[in-house]
Amino acid sequence: MKNILTALIFCLINANAYTQVIKVCPDCKINSIAQALKIAKNGYKILIEKGLYSERNIIIDKSIQLIGAGNPVIDGDNKGEIITIKADNVSISGFTIKNVGTSYTEDNAAIKVVKGNFFTISNNTLENVFFGITIEKSKHGIIENNNISSTATQEYNSGNGIHLWHCDDIKVKNNQLHGLRDGIYFEFVTNSSISGNISKNNVRYGLHFMFSNDNEYFENTFVNNGAGVAVMFSKNINMHHNKFIKNWGSSSYGLLLKEIYDAEITDNLFEQNTIGIHAEGSTRINYKKNNFINNGWAIKISGACYTNKFTKNNFVSNAFDVSYNSKLNDNVFDNNYWSEYAGYDLDKNGIGDVPFRPVKLFSYIANKTPETIVLLRSLFIDIINFSEKVSPVFTPDNLLDNNPLMQEIK
Repeated sequence: MKNILTALIFCLINANAYTQVIKVCPDCKINSIAQALKIAKNGYKILIEKGLYSERNIIIDKSIQLIGAGNPVIDGDNKGEIITIKADNVSISGFTIKNVGTSYTEDNAAIKVVKGNFFTISNNTLENVFFGITIEKSKHGIIENNNISSTATQEYNSGNGIHLWHCDDIKVKNNQLHGLRDGIYFEFVTNSSISGNISKNNVRYGLHFMFSNDNEYFENTFVNNGAGVAVMFSKNINMHHNKFIKNWGSSSYGLLLKEIYDAEITDNLFEQNTIGIHAEGSTRINYKKNNFINNGWAIKISGACYTNKFTKNNFVSNAFDVSYNSKLNDNVFDNNYWSEYAGYDLDKNGIGDVPFRPVKLFSYIANKTPETIVLLRSLFIDIINFSEKVSPVFTPDNLLDNNPLMQEIK
């Protein structure tokens, strides 16, 4: 009974605290956000009404809710950082924040969180940013429904849309990111998720993972980025129901995997990328129920990729389905659909009676000498591919799909 009473008192105190509202508007007695923050106490709401607020270097060091009504605009005049959060239990929503100052020594952001826990940043529009939202050494946060954009053209003078460093338990969901260096960047981030985001037209990556374990990303769309998505030096990653579309370029791909271990890559769409998946040094990965459609290379495997399984994937109208640069292979291809398969199914069980060899000799040659790609559709290439299929010399003789499907998996 005593515990219940204590809990009720605690709830009443908190409810009462959040009824304290400070109103800010251009014509009010309190007409700036910085002024409101000076008089606010933990648990207060600061309600910012419609208007233009030319402010920067705003420090939030109290547990408050900063709420925009009517889409107020905070303009940093391209002179530095705009909002920095240094407290727990802070939320920011309903603003347009624009014109972050570019710096070659500081990661200036529209909103930065430093050692803050239980924060929410939602329903904001961030325009002409250097970095959009930067989170450092923080936990238990939500970043959702924000639209973040800039006009980046070069890597060296641009920043990332959502940038996390040394964080845990962060949810990044339903944001739109474009015109940035990287749409989303994770470094030393654990137990977090990225979902429902649209990251497009960014200079480098739509999403960039580095040294980040036990994370999940799903239902995101990555379109026309410099090089799609890069996941590096991480383990226990679950990647499912994402779309990787039109990431074109001489060294571009939908998804780069480098030194990745124990991952699940399922139910994704790779369409019209130079390379669907480029894997280096990646082991114990399950590729299942993915669609590879109209890519240059569907899968390109480069060195030290072991004990991977490719099952129930669709490979449709790719220039090359699989490229492999070694004669050694312990990866398993089984029960996939290949539009290039020309075998037969006499017993009508839906599985081809003849194994399919997905690695063509010409893909091996093009890997070694990229200039030869101009010969792709020639009769000569058809002849050497057929000869390698009959008697493998350069490609792994055990890299086969012994149970190719006759019909595309829906």
